[in-house]
Amino acid sequence: MTDQVQKTFTFDNLEQQTKLTGINDELLHLIEEGLEVQLLTRGNQVSISGNEDAAHLAYQVLNQLTTLIRRQITVAAADVVSATTMAKRGTLEYFTDLYDETLIRDNKGRQVRVKNFGQRQYVQAIRKSDVTFGIGPAGTGKTFLAVVMAIAALKHGDVERIIITRPAVEAGESLGFLPGDLKEKVDPYMRPIYDAMNTLVGSEHTQRLMERGVIEIAPLAYMRGRTLDDAFIILDEAQNTTNQQMKMFLTRLGFGSKMVVNGDISQIDLPRGAKSGLIAAQRILKNVDHIDFINFNSGDVVRHPVVGQIVNAYEQADARLNALKEEQKK
Repeated sequence: MTDQVQKTFTFDNLEQQTKLTGINDELLHLIEEGLEVQLLTRGNQVSISGNEDAAHLAYQVLNQLTTLIRRQITVAAADVVSATTMAKRGTLEYFTDLYDETLIRDNKGRQVRVKNFGQRQYVQAIRKSDVTFGIGPAGTGKTFLAVVMAIAALKHGDVERIIITRPAVEAGESLGFLPGDLKEKVDPYMRPIYDAMNTLVGSEHTQRLMERGVIEIAPLAYMRGRTLDDAFIILDEAQNTTNQQMKMFLTRLGFGSKMVVNGDISQIDLPRGAKSGLIAAQRILKNVDHIDFINFNSGDVVRHPVVGQIVNAYEQADARLNALKEEQKK
């Protein structure tokens, strides 16, 4: 068993301490859970108990979060989770850099920034590449950040329109058998996109942009035969495309356009025997210029900490199952 050590972190003042500990020390509890340490506040100090490496990381996390507070940045639970995750992954030195740039302001004027190193790489890839693939589990911010970058590009005049699509046939359901007109059929599939748009520009403004054709949200089948110039094009749930659909979509890229392709290869809903176009694209396009692949994992999840643990548990279960299948083949 590793020897337990104790470190002491001292706040500059009471206001700083209040902002960093949270109500009923809820923010400190996130650090305790994430790094397996014990934190105890006494006056203007926090006593850190744990093994040497964990206690050192916890001290560094508190130091980095305090730096944000000194810069008048409000620290929330998501920030604490990001800091602890980056500490465990050895990228904590980049943590405060995440707050140097605001990607956009949302509908309520709040600053939208990247929340971890993986998201930072993703945003940088979108900026420099014509086509960016974001591959990884739910909760890593792929769809939301793609929409953020699309709206930023539209506001800056880099593109004239935003086109967002996703495969409309999932889990055995066909659009033709769903009630309503096309919009009513498609809307349930596009709900995450609408949620992101409404958060960033407001539902009324989103509706106006759609009526003017500046924003188009449509099933993937409606992309066939088109060439999309001066557009920011997002393909969501790309794991549910076939190889032919993926090729069709990627070849819609026109001049002055960017494409972002997002998907989670652990959640493929294609019929049995059908192969995912996203998996094939990883193999076929890995060495093609102007195309970038960003792979997220459970450590990049920016939802509740338990979500990351759930993703980890399923990944481990899948790994055990695959190992068992390989063993049975021998």
